[in-house]
Amino acid sequence: MPGRSAFAGVRAEGARGVGGAPDSQLTSSGHPANSQRGRRWVLHMDMDAFFASVEQLTRPTLRGRPVLVGGMGGRGVVAGASYEARVFGARSAMPMHQARRLVGGNVVVVPPRGAVYAELSGQVFEVMRSRIPVLETLSFDEAFGEPAELAGATAEEVLAFCEELRALVRERTGLVASVGAGSGKQLAKIASDMAKPDGVRVISPAEQQRFLSALPVRRLWGIGPVAESRLRTLGIETVGALAALPESEASSILGGAMGVALHRLARGIDDRPVAERAEAKQISAETTYETDIVTLPQLRPAIEAMAAHAHRRLIADGRAARTVVLKLKRADMSIVTRSSTLPYATEDLATLSAAAQRSAVDPVELGPIRLVGVGFAGLSEIRQESLFPELDQVVDTGESVSEEPTLGVAAGPVPEVPPATRSFTTETWYPGLDVAHPEFGHGWVQGAGHGVVTVRFETRSTGPGAARTFSAGDPALTRADPLGSLG
Repeated sequence: MPGRSAFAGVRAEGARGVGGAPDSQLTSSGHPANSQRGRRWVLHMDMDAFFASVEQLTRPTLRGRPVLVGGMGGRGVVAGASYEARVFGARSAMPMHQARRLVGGNVVVVPPRGAVYAELSGQVFEVMRSRIPVLETLSFDEAFGEPAELAGATAEEVLAFCEELRALVRERTGLVASVGAGSGKQLAKIASDMAKPDGVRVISPAEQQRFLSALPVRRLWGIGPVAESRLRTLGIETVGALAALPESEASSILGGAMGVALHRLARGIDDRPVAERAEAKQISAETTYETDIVTLPQLRPAIEAMAAHAHRRLIADGRAARTVVLKLKRADMSIVTRSSTLPYATEDLATLSAAAQRSAVDPVELGPIRLVGVGFAGLSEIRQESLFPELDQVVDTGESVSEEPTLGVAAGPVPEVPPATRSFTTETWYPGLDVAHPEFGHGWVQGAGHGVVTVRFETRSTGPGAARTFSAGDPALTRADPLGSLG
């Protein structure tokens, strides 16, 4: 098992308080810490740049290079960015064309591989459960835990536990995790954000309230842009300012039960239990706009953005979706939902987004829209791609959708040869595709064109591999199960 020296690269600012003054906190950089015992310790484990890190782990040539994971088309969105790409300003949820422009010519773009992420996520959580039997998993790459053995422990004891856990994950999987610890879920989540990359941040009971008070109010779970704007107009910009309000006033500003809950969190009261989560039946994303949407050209990009946001969660979940739900909340607060069901389950963003767009209703007919949401249901681990993806991705932008939208085959030219039955050509080979060769083993496509395809043969266990070029029609080169890259 790696020693703690392997994690010595924790950022220096991790040993200082929000205002920059020395604090009584504890970090893995070894600075003095307050040893006050905590009645309860909740941990938040977050894998660093998970999607990109998995690509760098299983494709060793990519280690140390700026990697973007996501859609590779003109409308693609970044699902994950390595730290080498983030230094240029690239980040998740950014349009891929913008991220590529920021990073420049050294960027490597690969499509998501949900099966590989799911497998390594399972390995990571299995390791964590060997030390923390009950985990509340939030996605592929993050989870809460509340180790029973840490009840009443000192901050130093919590730090030691977190470092041992991180070392165990790294030893067993090759991946790096950052861990935050505090008296509740919210503090643990904020702490893990501050610990990145590759670190631990423990918020002791002695510093908890002062730490929280100085944070921007947006850092509270449940404070979105609309609530933040409302609070700012009232001069409330920090968590401490929100905590100083009477509970009744916070409830009036932020609304009933939500206002009370946020006021409690601002005061450091967070007794939410850590419990195993049931498998989600639907994955969705929605947002409320400060200005109502009143035209179809305004609605289209809003649907696209929400479909992309929900798609990132779908990829993280590791399943595919068959049903697409569009949710529209009108200015009068009434809600209209439309659902469409595909004949197969898919994780293809263009297909899912097109299905959501086909359910759009012109706001001229429906009325002003204040909220747009897109959800994916009919979730399945079995994926079956369409033989006619061009048809599934058609959106008729000239007409409103009917009251009972369906997903029949759209009008249009039928491909002469379905993609699934084509012979292998440069249309078949694309960057990031997993392939196999009887002599050279498992590899991935680095590039293709002009009748040739270049493949890098390597896996997690091989180290950087050699690149070889083949004819695009070489019968020895075949598509491979992405899990083969795990070696």
